[in-house]
Amino acid sequence: MLAGRRMNQALDISVNLEEPSGMNTADSQLDRQTIEELVYRYCYYFDRNMPEDLAALFAEGAVVDYGPEVANLVGRNKILEMVSKGLSETFLATSHHISNLVITLQSDDSAKSTSYLYAWHKYHNKEEIGHLWGGYEHEFAKIEGVWLIKSLKLFGVGMQDFHRNTMHSNGRK
Repeated sequence: MLAGRRMNQALDISVNLEEPSGMNTADSQLDRQTIEELVYRYCYYFDRNMPEDLAALFAEGAVVDYGPEVANLVGRNKILEMVSKGLSETFLATSHHISNLVITLQSDDSAKSTSYLYAWHKYHNKEEIGHLWGGYEHEFAKIEGVWLIKSLKLFGVGMQDFHRNTMHSNGRK
């Protein structure tokens, strides 16, 4: 009986991850790959100090929430300004590692994702290496046929010598 209840719970979860009915399977797979690539490119551009390319991944009115100690960045220009400053003044080097990416297509032009993150940070002004274990929550919009990041929220579950004291929770119950 308990095994049957667990099986039903697993089935319920998979139902929640299904795409809205009527979506073309081939198109949805291509959309998923494109969205996955957006998340990876964000990390790639961050780690290679390419803030202009990183900012171009975002919609014009996008919102980035790097945590409760930082005001939300609203708009592509603010994102570019803050990321450029961080990459030139705070970080000497970074390495972002994404895993467990779950993408949920909401419609033909809207999607959400969550992913796990390990981020390594070498700083200009201190010897210690900063470590963050956490993840990203994203919203995406397809604008004129192009998927862009509509919002990014960073959360943390563990830190060591990281440059922030508090992070958003992952919502663990």
